[in-house]
Amino acid sequence: MTAAAPHVTFRKVRKTYDGEHLIVRDLDLDIERGEFLTLLGPSGSGKTTCLMMLAGFETPTAGEIRLGGKVINKLPPWRRNIGVVFQNYALFPHMTVRENIRFPLAVRKLPAHEIDQKVKQALAMVKLDAFGERYPQQLSGGQQQRIALARALVFSPELVLMDEPLGALDKQLREHMQMEIKHLHDSLGITFVFVTHDQSEALTMSDRIAVFDKGRIQQLDRADALYERPANAFVAGFIGESNALAATVEQHHGAECSLRLADGSLLRASVGDLGAENTATVSIRPERVLIDQAAEAAPNRFTATVKELVYLGDHLRLRLDLAGNGNFMVKLPAGALDRQVLPEQTIAVGIRPEHARAFAETRAA
Repeated sequence: MTAAAPHVTFRKVRKTYDGEHLIVRDLDLDIERGEFLTLLGPSGSGKTTCLMMLAGFETPTAGEIRLGGKVINKLPPWRRNIGVVFQNYALFPHMTVRENIRFPLAVRKLPAHEIDQKVKQALAMVKLDAFGERYPQQLSGGQQQRIALARALVFSPELVLMDEPLGALDKQLREHMQMEIKHLHDSLGITFVFVTHDQSEALTMSDRIAVFDKGRIQQLDRADALYERPANAFVAGFIGESNALAATVEQHHGAECSLRLADGSLLRASVGDLGAENTATVSIRPERVLIDQAAEAAPNRFTATVKELVYLGDHLRLRLDLAGNGNFMVKLPAGALDRQVLPEQTIAVGIRPEHARAFAETRAA
């Protein structure tokens, strides 16, 4: 059985504005039909530029972009059948909510009765049926975001692009809208491409995540794989929280290696992109660290000094001085410690090899 062709493909796509510095470097990317793909990375990593090239607002310097099997490099935005939602919503302030949603349909010269029906359906879809005669400035940020989404979906696009659309919302509303958008995607089955620099947002919403840095995709995978098996030190540090320990490689044997840390102690770890490098960075998630009695069964055992303890309701955070790192963080469920721990006390620490991942210390740009 032949696999379905990707909905969107980037092949060797480059983008430069000055002819010297590449914002996007030889990008190869397949986006499957109906998936929710997030482009995640820090500012300047190239993720938004990729979205703008797909939307048609930027032109690739080199390479090829296909949508539904057709090359779209030179196709103007209005001929791509793509809905776009921006961070500032880009609603027309002089138009009512209903008129804003009608606009893309009127541009396409649909019959008036069909336009009215589609606008009604779009308002119902985002649960704002009663707000059609209001103006954007009379709506909350969350309501404006819903209207922008309705406008992007009203003409039945084959692809929806979202450029940090939740960045202006407060934390509680942002988390609510993440689930609303994900549920909407699941019900419609349309391909969504979402850009953000917020890794928790990406983990919450995505089928797959493409992690960008310096114009390249560092890793493309499901959220759980990115978190549990990061490809390199950048991904390990960018996705979730991670302790980083400097080390030198003593032995490299298959999927495991032995490393010597800054204080001379030894650590067994799983191998990431270590290659033939002698120096390494070891990544350890704070919630994977074992403390006190739980540490006794771990192959890697250390003695650390407690520097700080913070109670955060559902969990505790310990800052330790471990193996020469004075900012080694541990995250424990509330009630996990069976004794009182105070600053400057020593504490037993255990780390399983599968929860310590060794990477090459530096990566080329």
